[in-house]
Amino acid sequence: LLWTEKMLGRIFARAPLKSSGSSLLCFKRAVQVSTLTTSWASIRFCSTSAEAPKKLWGGRFTGETDPLMEKFNDSIGFDKRLWKHDIDGSCAYARALSKSGIITEEECSLMIDGLKKVAQEWRNGTFEIKQGDEDIHTANERRLGEIIGKTAGKLHTGRSRNDQVATDVRLWVKEEVESMRALLVTLLHVSAKRAESEIEYLMPGYTHLQPAQPIRWSHWILSHAWRWKRDLERLDDLNKRVDKMPLGSGALAGHPFNIDREALAKDLGFSGLCMNSLDAVSDRDFIAEFLFFGTMLGIHLSQWAEDLIIYGSGEFRYVAMSDAYSTGSSLMPQKKNPDALELLRGKSGRNIGDLIGLLTTLKGLPSTYNKDLQEDKELLFDCVDTLNACIPIATGVMSTLKPNPERMRGGLAGEMLATDLADYLVRKGVPFRETHHIAGEAVALAEDRGCDLMDLKHADLQPLHEAFEPDVESVWSMEASVECRSAIGGTSKAAVLSQAKALMAEIGSLGQK
Repeated sequence: LLWTEKMLGRIFARAPLKSSGSSLLCFKRAVQVSTLTTSWASIRFCSTSAEAPKKLWGGRFTGETDPLMEKFNDSIGFDKRLWKHDIDGSCAYARALSKSGIITEEECSLMIDGLKKVAQEWRNGTFEIKQGDEDIHTANERRLGEIIGKTAGKLHTGRSRNDQVATDVRLWVKEEVESMRALLVTLLHVSAKRAESEIEYLMPGYTHLQPAQPIRWSHWILSHAWRWKRDLERLDDLNKRVDKMPLGSGALAGHPFNIDREALAKDLGFSGLCMNSLDAVSDRDFIAEFLFFGTMLGIHLSQWAEDLIIYGSGEFRYVAMSDAYSTGSSLMPQKKNPDALELLRGKSGRNIGDLIGLLTTLKGLPSTYNKDLQEDKELLFDCVDTLNACIPIATGVMSTLKPNPERMRGGLAGEMLATDLADYLVRKGVPFRETHHIAGEAVALAEDRGCDLMDLKHADLQPLHEAFEPDVESVWSMEASVECRSAIGGTSKAAVLSQAKALMAEIGSLGQK
């Protein structure tokens, strides 16, 4: 600009204003020179240029906003997915203003009719985002003004984008919670039904990734299902705190026109109100809670996927992935990769990152609204999108997985019955700490002889302790091992079927919510 002013000074100095014609010529020359500067500088010299749209906050400012700052500040690129909830909130708010006498019924009807037209444009994909639409609230209000005129300017009376966006996000999360819980209920139902139908399959159970004790395949399935059920409970519990309305809190200090916030909350389907206006506009606990839920669910899906990746490997082959959820190699024709499971395992890291990102943003914020909170939505949206992709994939894998009971049975080894050998002596009255040591000696004996623990006979065991009797050889049974653990939560057939039934019952009650 300084360069332009100098150039203009030189032009006018070289061409004295002797007549109106020469004056016009000088002005034209000045405009030509000004076009050599930046495009926005040239616009300032052109009286015919279109004015930029007014900002919702522009009255205080007289200077131009740096285009880089415009782009840096805008959130319309991602918060446009809140368009429906923003319009729903505005319609309800217009009704609240009308009931309070702040606008007339005719103005209210005009606003709502206009907002419905805006909503239809979003549904049809014809809504045009224009320069200056920095967020979804600005875009919808600008378009409403184009449709109904100056009356649109009354809609924001007493309302701030601070309480507006907090309301929009809560409405959006409420909907997502309902759709996501339906996906989780389906996954749980498939898991429980599969556990019931494959109750007879026995497999090794592992600790430290080492063979430990025999279990039922169904017991393993349900071990993951109960984790997902806890995730569903977390989702339902956090929804109670999502379901509070911040609208009517203004920027931070409350509403100056005494609207009926309780009626407004009922109109929008909220169960209650955010009771403190300072807290209402800044509270993002519900998003953090949702991200924690998403993180835990992602971790649980990852752990389940990791088990199946191992069980499906060539060394194990306990299960086989359906072709529908596997991919191949671009080089090795024989490969069948469990990419669905690996992606479930990998995407859990995104969920963790979303949670940590938000918590880090929140930790140093002063009271009430700060622009930092704009960063909450991309993290939330990413987590929701990730889970909405992961849960159906997990359900598909669970539905189509092919267990190999022969390979599972082949993975069982006699050493897994060492604890059963110790328990045998306990039933004979020997203290467990002593029986544990004796069973360990039996394992060492089998190793020294190069045989399986199950190959040891009564004559081999009797020297280890006098309590061993001929019936000790009945311990060498995988079925007997799982069946003797009949307490609630154990591996016996009755216990596993009982927990599957209990899970189905709880799914049924949860599914009714």
